[in-house]
Amino acid sequence: MATLETSANLATLPIAVIGAGPVGLAAAAQLIQRGLTPIIFEAGTQIGASVRSWGHVQLFSPWRYLIDQAARELLIAAGWQEPDAEAYPHGVELVERYLIPLAAHPALAPHIHTAARVTAVARQGRDKMKDAGRADAPFVLQIEHADGREQQILAQAVIDASGTYTRPNPLGASGLPALGERSAADRIFYGIPDVLDRQRARYAGKRVLVIGSGHSAFNALLDLARLAEQASLTQITWAIRRTDLSQLYGGGENDGLAARGELGSRMQQLVQSGAIQMITGFATEQIEQTSDGLVVHSATEALAPVDQIIATTGFRPDLSVLSELRLGLDPSVEAPTALAPLIDPNLHSCGSVPPHGVDQLSHPEPGLYIVGMKSYGRAPTFLMLTGYEQVRSVAAALAGDWVAAREVQLVLPETGVCSTDRNSGCGSSELSSAACCGPTKATVTSNSSIDLLPVSSFDRSIGGIGLVALQPIATATSASACCGPAVQATCCEPEAKADCCGSDTSTGCGCQ
Repeated sequence: MATLETSANLATLPIAVIGAGPVGLAAAAQLIQRGLTPIIFEAGTQIGASVRSWGHVQLFSPWRYLIDQAARELLIAAGWQEPDAEAYPHGVELVERYLIPLAAHPALAPHIHTAARVTAVARQGRDKMKDAGRADAPFVLQIEHADGREQQILAQAVIDASGTYTRPNPLGASGLPALGERSAADRIFYGIPDVLDRQRARYAGKRVLVIGSGHSAFNALLDLARLAEQASLTQITWAIRRTDLSQLYGGGENDGLAARGELGSRMQQLVQSGAIQMITGFATEQIEQTSDGLVVHSATEALAPVDQIIATTGFRPDLSVLSELRLGLDPSVEAPTALAPLIDPNLHSCGSVPPHGVDQLSHPEPGLYIVGMKSYGRAPTFLMLTGYEQVRSVAAALAGDWVAAREVQLVLPETGVCSTDRNSGCGSSELSSAACCGPTKATVTSNSSIDLLPVSSFDRSIGGIGLVALQPIATATSASACCGPAVQATCCEPEAKADCCGSDTSTGCGCQ
């Protein structure tokens, strides 16, 4: 590893990247392609630590949708053999066949530091309250190494791609741990356990309760059903908050990703066959330890005792590391202020999330960008290629190429459903126009700098993203003729354009 940079000359400092997962390494590749110097810190002892934790899970996107373009170019130039574009990798394959070769590339390897946890980020010599000279001061990152040694590193900018996987949501319906949840922690698994291999003994022949209704739950339940075929005493209960199940299983054969559609179809078959007992409208309030097992209570009912609980209730960002920086975050979604209304599941029942880049990811703290899964805060609609496009835009901006930074374009796969936790579907007057006014189809400009390909992440692609080519988000020079993304999120129906964007929509930017 290279010696860590400690120079105080802002222009000579590297750009710090927090996290060496798919989006963090893509950020590094994009920076290198732009002639910039990254320095990457990974808390785990190996790159891709979070991906490794779900390495047994098969992604429902084929390889051609999972590789960042700048990373691909670096790897191919070094003689890398790209995997079969139509094959579906497991998480461990994503690490071994893509992330490890990328991290080992001579352009990246000297800049990667593993077992180096970023514990805090601030401006050198300036706490959160200090204004004078703030934008010209370098960032200072406090690093804790595996041996307990502490270090301070300076950087000209910070890209936080640390993700959310290590911070799962608790089981309590109020957002807090359920009563008794902490004391029962040894019998609760957060995420997707490897029930068919490493953790088989924990679940085989046991009474297992899965709580949550996303794709993480689907993966855990499907594996448990396979386990039950081999260990007949295994009993599976699935508890969800929903009462309307019309869109629970996704779009089936209408899904733009066949494997994702099949995932929901298989789940529906298992429930209908009785292999899985489903409990709907259940909001967890308490976990009671009894002599017969764990009894999970809602406000009005209690489930039958179980031996193990699998919590697949989503994730939330750890913002404590950035507490001395000036963040612009939505108070509910915990995403950047301009991005939040574009991804808020309370507004977007159709998953009409437009592509976005540096403008939507900026904070009151210049030079700080939260990207990847963490940029979505608590929203569940993040897709891997969205993260790749985020860092492409951010890298372009840091290099001073604002034209490329704002030419944000993306094509995402259609889920085949209008997915929402609310009881109304598209077209309901109960929903705002933003909930159902999916982006209109447009012609992609020829100077796009990314491959326009659909993609999904292993777990969080719950929203219904349409397969559409989207126009670039308006640049600052055209702002007077086009409403910004945050405003578009609440008035993108055609009849609202005049009120939202002004009477002049001749530029074609309109509501996208």
